[in-house]
Amino acid sequence: MKVLKVRDQAAFKTEKMNKVSLFDTDRFFCDVYCLEPGQAQKVHAHEGSDKIYYVLEGKGRVTVGTEEKEMSADEITLAPSGEEHGVVNHTDRRLVMLVFMAPKPQ
Repeated sequence: MKVLKVRDQAAFKTEKMNKVSLFDTDRFFCDVYCLEPGQAQKVHAHEGSDKIYYVLEGKGRVTVGTEEKEMSADEITLAPSGEEHGVVNHTDRRLVMLVFMAPKPQ
């Protein structure tokens, strides 16, 4: 059985947002997204897959559909299948998010 301390998995890249895979199966994935100040995940959509964003540390602006909201530690949101979604770290501190997606996009 694989057991991880989620916050210990955080790893940042200076050139772009870093995705650290925690679990990955044919049906599901769970990643840690690590964003330095100013980094972003561009707005995009996945038809047929739902995504969960859960903020572990920091703050970020999350877009889902036509809405954009600032999220902070211990807040969670859902980007339903087909809805555009993305995140930007608009602060001067690091942002760490736990991200789940199912079913896994092909």
